Amino acid sequence: MAKSTPGSRPGADAPPPSGTRVVRARGTAGGPAAPPRRVRAVPSPGRSSVAPAGDGGPVVIPGSAAAGAAAGVGPTGRPVPVFPEPKPLRRHGPARVIALCNQKGGVGKTTTTLNLGAALAETGRRVLLVDFDPQGALSVGLGVNPLALELTVYNLLMDSSVSVRDVLLPTAVEGLDLLPANIDLSAAEVQLVNEVAREQTLSRVLAPVVPDYDVVLVDCQPSLGLLTVNALTAAHGVIIPLECEYFALRGVALLVSTLEKVRERLNPDLVVEGMLATMYDPRTLHSREVLARLVESFGDRVFHTVVSRTVRFPETTVAGQPITTYASSSNGAAAYRELARELLAR
Repeated sequence: MAKSTPGSRPGADAPPPSGTRVVRARGTAGGPAAPPRRVRAVPSPGRSSVAPAGDGGPVVIPGSAAAGAAAGVGPTGRPVPVFPEPKPLRRHGPARVIALCNQKGGVGKTTTTLNLGAALAETGRRVLLVDFDPQGALSVGLGVNPLALELTVYNLLMDSSVSVRDVLLPTAVEGLDLLPANIDLSAAEVQLVNEVAREQTLSRVLAPVVPDYDVVLVDCQPSLGLLTVNALTAAHGVIIPLECEYFALRGVALLVSTLEKVRERLNPDLVVEGMLATMYDPRTLHSREVLARLVESFGDRVFHTVVSRTVRFPETTVAGQPITTYASSSNGAAAYRELARELLAR
């Protein structure tokens, strides 16, 4: 039997037990690599990822819905509360303004803005979607051709003679309206630089219609520039869609730092409504590990709802409809309806 040297841990050099895989975590920039951690395969239908939790206990991410049901937890490894069906409103407004923000592109901001808005409208809420990305993807997702528009959010920001009601477009979804955008909006970031109170421009132009809606969702562009700062200044809360992928997770620290600066200098009432895991594939260990790290780091700020990857979402873009109408019975539609209930319950 080998002796333990002073300061060493008995068995530290012993091979891991059967069913355990050693994963070497990446170190921080400029620092040493983190010590290896062990991810144990849970003997249940579908494997599970385990990462250290913030309270010292493990976060176990079920490898399938069946594994989660057997363990009594949801896809984030936590017990899922029952979110009640939203009650009908007796009156509408004033709206809670929520920005969907992440400086990384392709994480599901536009998809979430569109489908969460449609799901909220199904509950009887009046919802306004603001396309605040020069790419105009949100407008396209609702069947609008951005290149054919005479008035967009750009005109609303830069021309004082244009009112918000001049730009508003109704959609095919009852209770859901749109402020569209196109490539012209990219010029606003430069032109706003010399404006007085430039960070409050969006808040000022939205003010006349805030009393008419229950929720305003702002689809931000994938950057932390002046347009995004405008959205954060106008917002009461922020939803951070996050792809279950390592590079997306790395950028969260920078985004949280920007949110703190906006809160300190421009909008002290700004809060993080939650972080939403998107494009999740429970079959891959990497997705489960990223989700475990997210829950470990941010705890209850991570939504219980997780949006899985599905081909239905690209199809809805081509159809120009939200998934709640294009594929009403799909898992994607169910996820966004659940997210709407969770958001209203918070």
